[in-house]
Amino acid sequence: MSTIELKFELPSELSTDEVTLLLAIKLYEFGKVSLGQAAKIAGYSQRTFMEILGRYRVPIFAYSPEELREDLGL
Repeated sequence: MSTIELKFELPSELSTDEVTLLLAIKLYEFGKVSLGQAAKIAGYSQRTFMEILGRYRVPIFAYSPEELREDLGL
């Protein structure tokens, strides 16, 4: 995976770590990166990142109702 570097000014009440975490969460939530990639961007293990996703109410598995019914055999 190639990378890019972004530089921009943040309000002083936001830390770089906080913004990086929020970016990783949103990239994962929108399906732009995998769970492992998002965890790496945020600087956490996959397990810890999954726990953080739970705190932000971001589902780890994105099933549509139809996919869930199919997988459950309903």
